Amino acid sequence: MSEQPLNPSPAGTPDDAAAGTAPAAPGPSAPGPTGSTAADALPLPAGPAPDAAPGALSDEDAAARRAASFERARRLRQEPRFPGGPAADPAGSHHERRIRSFQPRRSRVTTGQQESLERLWPQWGLDIDGKRVLDLAELFGGLPVVLEIGFGMGEATAQMAADDPGTGILAVDVHTPGQGNLLGLAEKAGSTNVRVANGDAVILLREMLAPESLDGLRVYFPDPWPKARHHKRRLIQPDFLDLVAPVLRPGAIVHCATDWEPYAEQMLEVLTAHPRFENTAADGGYAPRPAFRPLTRFEGQGLDKGHVVHDLLFARV
Repeated sequence: MSEQPLNPSPAGTPDDAAAGTAPAAPGPSAPGPTGSTAADALPLPAGPAPDAAPGALSDEDAAARRAASFERARRLRQEPRFPGGPAADPAGSHHERRIRSFQPRRSRVTTGQQESLERLWPQWGLDIDGKRVLDLAELFGGLPVVLEIGFGMGEATAQMAADDPGTGILAVDVHTPGQGNLLGLAEKAGSTNVRVANGDAVILLREMLAPESLDGLRVYFPDPWPKARHHKRRLIQPDFLDLVAPVLRPGAIVHCATDWEPYAEQMLEVLTAHPRFENTAADGGYAPRPAFRPLTRFEGQGLDKGHVVHDLLFARV
């Protein structure tokens, strides 16, 4: 859930780049024996000839320098930040020119979060690379599995996992500090029913989940993209629901929550119109907050500001 700066789940057009959906700037790379990174070893063309005007570069040299700089940045983006941890660009081979509903970004990772990533990621983490179909029964020991898209710093996800150890939670986000924080919280609570997935939820839904393999979907406080020109980036759209429906078992619940009134209205409209989902609220409107969804710090801040939180619960038919 987006308990963090605006983020959604999941680069191409000039508008995408302006909105921050292009790959995020890399973190520091591990130094080699001489203190330089692999990317630093890329050769740069020589400067102008001695008799050239000071600062002048031929068109060919300038183009070569730009190409070398681009290649260095590309390699850095692909370098993992932590040994054995989440990949910097897990689905690089699936890079698509489509509008994203999230903004990949790299924030400061605390020592504790880094330690959790390096130690627990090999056991409880996975990269969304689009290269395989996940065996959820094996991954979660036969538990029914709910997919959560966007968990922020993971406090609510960790609490739900601890309160309901009989349900597996496949939690997806691109926020590295949150990934490390959730892993640490789950371990501290003794919860073994959480798996953290790194990358684009659209690729996960489209390519890595078997039909009718999920028992639910949770999308709590996704980025509302409040500006009208950015509404196309909102996650809950008809095309997204078309991807969700086949991987949910009949009767599985899609549970959304938002404190942004216009987005709540759009969610209700889109879910109501989709033929594969049916509102569980008798009046066809919003549902009361279920007891299992914790009241989060982010939600509390919104309530303090006078925001109204809406829950929507729709069953897959």
